[in-house]
Amino acid sequence: MNTAPHHSHWPAGLPHHLTLPETSLWFNAEVSARRYPDKPYIVYYDTPLSFGQFRDQAECLAGHLQQVCGVKAGDRVLLYLQNSPQWVIGYYAILRANAVVVPVNPMNMTEELAHYVADSGASVAITAQDLLPQLLPLHRGHGGSSDRTLVHVVVATYSDYLQGESTLRLPPFVTAPRQPVEGDGLHAWSDVLAARPVPEHHTVGPDDLCVMPYTSGTTGHPKGCMHTHRSVQCTAIGGMQWFARSQDAVMLSVLPFFHVTGMAGGMNGPLYLGATIVVMSRWDRETAAELMQRHGVTSWQAISTMVVDFLANPRIGEYDLSRLVGIRGGGAAMPAAVAHKLKQLLGLDYVEGYGMSETMAATHINPPQRPKPQCLGIPVFDVDARVIDPQTLQELPAGETGEIVVHAPQVMQGYWRNDAATAEAFIDLAGRRFLRTGDLARIDEDGYFFMMDRLKRMINASGYKVWPAEVETLMYQHPAILEVCVIGALDAKRGETVKAVVVLKPEQKGQVSEGDIIEWSHQHMAAYKSPRIVEFTNALPKSGTGKIMWRHLQEQQSRIDSEGVRA
Repeated sequence: MNTAPHHSHWPAGLPHHLTLPETSLWFNAEVSARRYPDKPYIVYYDTPLSFGQFRDQAECLAGHLQQVCGVKAGDRVLLYLQNSPQWVIGYYAILRANAVVVPVNPMNMTEELAHYVADSGASVAITAQDLLPQLLPLHRGHGGSSDRTLVHVVVATYSDYLQGESTLRLPPFVTAPRQPVEGDGLHAWSDVLAARPVPEHHTVGPDDLCVMPYTSGTTGHPKGCMHTHRSVQCTAIGGMQWFARSQDAVMLSVLPFFHVTGMAGGMNGPLYLGATIVVMSRWDRETAAELMQRHGVTSWQAISTMVVDFLANPRIGEYDLSRLVGIRGGGAAMPAAVAHKLKQLLGLDYVEGYGMSETMAATHINPPQRPKPQCLGIPVFDVDARVIDPQTLQELPAGETGEIVVHAPQVMQGYWRNDAATAEAFIDLAGRRFLRTGDLARIDEDGYFFMMDRLKRMINASGYKVWPAEVETLMYQHPAILEVCVIGALDAKRGETVKAVVVLKPEQKGQVSEGDIIEWSHQHMAAYKSPRIVEFTNALPKSGTGKIMWRHLQEQQSRIDSEGVRA
C-alpha cells in the first residue's frame, strides 16, 4: 500500500485502530443524559436544552411514532426540517422507535420529495410549519392516493424552542409563532410532548439500519445510502477523537444536519462526548460571530464559502473569538488567500477533510498538527484507501492520478433497493470490498491525498454536490423543454454554479425566455440545484449512438471560463 507514510504524521497519542461500541446510536443519548442531565446539549441561539430534557423529549416523540403513527422496527421515517432542536430530537426519536432516519434537504421541493417518499417507502414524516406546504401534496389526507404516500406528519414550530426576546438577528421562519395544525394524520409537535407517550423497548443493535441519506449520481434519481448504527458511530466518535474534543467543548453547528458532515461532526459526535452544540437554522456571519462570543464556542465546522463570508465581515475584529481553537471542514478546497487571512486573524489553520454520503462523512482528514492546504488529508482510523487506475483497477504509485477507493467501517452497506447500483459502486481487491468514490486524486510522498478531478459527472456549488442527471430529470418536466444538458460554470462566490443548455420545442421558441426557465426551475427544485444560467441552443451535440455529449459542452464552458468570459 502507498498510504503507509501517513502514519508518520498521525495525531500524537492516537492509535491507528478505533474500537467501536456494540450499541445503537440511541445509547449515546442515554449515557450523556445520565452523565450530564442538567448540562446544555443544544443552545438554540440563546435558549438551552439540557441532555436530560433532550432525552425525555426524544422518548415522548418515539412513543408517539410507535403508538399513534404505527412505526415499527426498520420502518423509514422522513426528517425534513431546518437545523433546529427539533431536527436533533426527531432524529433520535426515530432511532429510539427502532426505525430508520431518512434525512431530507429542507431546500427540496415537492417534486423532489415525492421520490424520497416513494423510494424509501416512508409513510411518516417529521417536518416544520414552514416546510409543511411542500409535504402536503404527498399526504394521503391532502390529495395523495398511492400506497406510498404519507399517512402521518408531525409538525414542529421552531419558535417553541426560543425563550424570551433575543437581540440576535433571527430568520423570520425561526421567530414565526405557532400555527394551528388541523387535519387527519397531522400532529402538532407541542401536542405530542404534552401527551407524554411512553415508547416500547429499544431493540436495535449496531448492525441494524440507522440512517439513509440520499445521494445522486450519474443516474437521474437519488439513491439511499444504507448506514448501520455501527457505521454512523464510526465517524461520530472518530471525528471527535481525531481533534481531541472533550465533553467541555462548545461547537457551532451551522452545517446542515441532513448532510453527513453536519450530522456526524455537528450532532452525533458531540452527543457521544457530552459536549454542547450551538445551533443556527440559517447561516448569518454576524449572528455566528455573536454566538461564538456569547457562548465561548471552541470549535466550528464550516465549508469554505462560510469562512470566506465570515472573514469578509468588516466588523469581525470587534468580536471576542479567543476561545475558538479549531476550524475544520471540507466539500470544496479553501482558497489559499483566505486560509492565510484566517491564520493572521485567529492564528488557526483550516483543517480540511474528505468523505461522502456513502461513507457517513470523513474517511480522510488532515492531521491537526500538520495540515496541508487544498488537501483532502490522510486516511483516518481503520481506513484502507488506495488510488487505482479506473480502467485496469491496478493500484498506482505515489504521485500518479487515479480513482480513490475505500475499504472502511464507515462505508455503507449499499444502496437501498438498488442492487445494480450497489454492484457498480463496489469492487473486490485482494479479498476486500472497496467503494469506488468516482474522485480522482494523487498521493504525495507523505501519504496525503490531493483531489485532482472527478471521474463522475458532478458540480460542486458552495460545497453542495449537484448531480446534473438529477437536475435534467426535473427540468424535463417543463412543458417547453425538448432537450437539456446541465453543466458547471465558474462562479466567483459559489466556486461552480449550475448552467442548463436548453433546446426548446419548436412551437415554444420565442414564447419562453431564459429567465422563465430559471424562475420555473427555482420553484421546482432545491435552490442550490436550480440553474443560475440558462442558454438556448438549436441542438445539443450528440454521439453516433444519439447520446448527448455533455463532456463536450463542459469542456467548451471551461474554455470560456478560463478566458474570463461568462456565457
